[in-house]
Parts: sequence; C-alpha cells; structure tokens
Amino acid sequence: MLLFLVPLVLGFALDAASAFTAGFSRRWGERRGQQVTFILRNVFGIPLWVVGLGLAVRTRSLAVFSVTPVAEVVGWLLLAGGSAIQVFALFALRSRAAMPSTRDTLVEQGLYAHIRHPIYAAILLEFAGLVLLKPTQAVALACAIGFGWVLVQARCEETDRTPMEVRLWP
Repeated sequence: MLLFLVPLVLGFALDAASAFTAGFSRRWGERRGQQVTFILRNVFGIPLWVVGLGLAVRTRSLAVFSVTPVAEVVGWLLLAGGSAIQVFALFALRSRAAMPSTRDTLVEQGLYAHIRHPIYAAILLEFAGLVLLKPTQAVALACAIGFGWVLVQARCEETDRTPMEVRLWP
C-alpha cells in the first residue's frame, strides 16, 4: 500500500540535493556542477517524485472526505492555476530552471518580481488541488510530504550561494 513512498521520497531527496549547484561547482567545477544538478533534478528527482505521486493516486486507500462538485471545481482550478504559474515562472527563468549556474543572477522579472518562489507556490496549489480531486489517505500523505519537501527545497536553494552572492544578499 505504501510503495508509492519509495519513488516519492527518493525523488524529493534527489531534487533537494540538486539545490546545491554552488557546492557542486566549487568541488567539481562550474560545468560539472551544472551537470550534476541537471541529472539530480531533471533525470532522477522530478521524474521519481512524479511517479510516486502518480502511484499514490492509483493506490487504494480510505477516503479522507467525499468529493463534492464544488471541491472538484476548486481542485481543477487549483491544478490549472498552479500549472499556469509554473509555465510563466519557467518562462522567466528560461534555461536557469534546468541548468542553474553559479553565474546566474537573481531573477526579478515576471512572477519573480512579486513572488519569491513561484514554482514552489504553484506546486503547493497543485498538491492542494490533487487532494481535493482525489481525497484518499495515500494522496493526502503524498501531498503532505510534498508540502514539507517544498519548504526544505526552497530553504536549500537559498542557502546554496556563492561567496559573491552572500555579500550581495542582505
């Protein structure tokens, strides 16, 4: 029943490890640091946790509450809104989303001018929407772990700065 936790938690862990681009770059050089980040996040991390989330949706478990038409509409709106926010945020980041570099500057345009972590905010909306659409214990647990991962991931990214960035940040 809880097999979905294996790819979910492993994916979140690998994705969180991908936040240390500056550390990888200091150890192995800029290009290898980018490659390690790319592989951890895009080859293993994201695909694994998405598979885990998909398995949670397919896992038979008790319902937390019954789906009402209002919950269903709100769930779809949260999923659509989260997806739209992700698209706009990725457009603002461009290639930095897939291959971050220690040379990247802070993005201050688009959604990043108003929200500190728009991609993570969007993922939180999508997790909430998923729970409204499929309110089972398995999905609720997967999304609760996802909420925790988003908090850890954002913090990891904020602490992984090059010495120059540390001086520039308040």
